[in-house]
Amino acid sequence: MNSVVLPTHNAALFAEAVERAAELLRAGQLVALPTETVYGLAANAWDAAAVARIYEVKGRPARNPIIVHVAGLELARDCVGAWPPVAGKLAAAFWPGPLSLVLPRSPRIPDIVTAGGPTVGVRWPSHPFIQAVIRACGFPLAAPSANLANQVSPTNAAHVRKAFDGLIPLIVDGGPSQVGLESTVLDLAAAPPRLLRPGMIHAESLLAVMGGAELSLAAPDISTHVESALCADGPSNGPTLRSPGMLPKHYSPTAKLVVLSWRDEAVLASQLQLLQFPAEKTCVIAHSQIPLSGKFGRVSVLPRDAAAFARALYAELHQCDESGAALIVVEAPPPHPSWRAIADRLSRASGAS
Repeated sequence: MNSVVLPTHNAALFAEAVERAAELLRAGQLVALPTETVYGLAANAWDAAAVARIYEVKGRPARNPIIVHVAGLELARDCVGAWPPVAGKLAAAFWPGPLSLVLPRSPRIPDIVTAGGPTVGVRWPSHPFIQAVIRACGFPLAAPSANLANQVSPTNAAHVRKAFDGLIPLIVDGGPSQVGLESTVLDLAAAPPRLLRPGMIHAESLLAVMGGAELSLAAPDISTHVESALCADGPSNGPTLRSPGMLPKHYSPTAKLVVLSWRDEAVLASQLQLLQFPAEKTCVIAHSQIPLSGKFGRVSVLPRDAAAFARALYAELHQCDESGAALIVVEAPPPHPSWRAIADRLSRASGAS
């Protein structure tokens, strides 16, 4: 049976979709919901069996924890065992929004949500639909991205349907994601606080709100910073990650992805010759050096603005895969802090972390 896709583009449809989503979530089912970052595959965060179904459907590694989504500070504090003053400052500045705070977990959070670790990531998303569903349910939602493990995150309902049609009862269409990349993840349980995953809320903005606090800006890579990126007391099937998005290969399209720099088309052509992929099976995503010749399968031009580029990137990667690309070439992002999250996702998508 196909998954039901419910629209939300007027008040009546919005209310109907909220009611149906909340009904399914209360019954322990999974529902795909829109957020401002990417679409999430949601379950009742208090219900270990429902969360286990997320891992099963996604094929998600058991050591990879899930961020818990709330609608309000009271519910956020129910999910954590400590709420330091700096958490209050950051929440006041950036919530609702694309910031996840890692804090000591509450005893109410099942082990499966945190992959057995002592901390939990909590976020108050700004998308009105998921907020309405959480309020209707009265419980937080465990909601990783609504894609198969390690694949490109979905930024519209069609992406979710491609991955999960028939596997979940409901997909809610809330329009395209307005941020387009997963949330910034900041570990407040570490001393000093550590940026575990860069996002479109930048480290510089976090530091401005945190005042005199120190912040480790280097997002730990699982392959080179194991001692700080992992939690030692996780489950026996491997060390537990402190946050999603820390695996060295993640957010990956089906096609091979490479990130290249070129000053002109001759340089690009020479680099592609070494890769030995047919031009007609190669998609190029550029933002400044746009190839005007060649017989590429697809050439896409994304804005040379970090926020606009991030908003469009995942949809473009999905489109390249749907076109049958064997190789996706992405022009390297500028070395500017505003592009840090984009560079991180492209590095992981290429497996170069």
